[in-house]
Amino acid sequence: MKKTYDEETVTKMSELLFIAADETRLKILLALIDGKKNVSELMNDVNCSQSLVSHQLQVLKKAKLVSFEKQGNFVFYSLDDNHIYNLIKVAYDHVSEK
Repeated sequence: MKKTYDEETVTKMSELLFIAADETRLKILLALIDGKKNVSELMNDVNCSQSLVSHQLQVLKKAKLVSFEKQGNFVFYSLDDNHIYNLIKVAYDHVSEK
């Protein structure tokens, strides 16, 4: 049976994929596959400035793609849930096919 999707769901899916498609945000998501990281670690992983990484993290948090946890003076970011990991994994597997 063919499943239909309502307009609101399609719009939300489009927004999610648009946000994840930005190269810097995608690099941050890929870096977080390994686990929690702070802004300094992410700066090194994605080779971007602190202000750019922080800005992109705000966009990812608003979209519920990453979550954060304060530990003392540091804030650690992680993928929000396994759906985000699976989305990245499927995209990677697709482009890696020969």
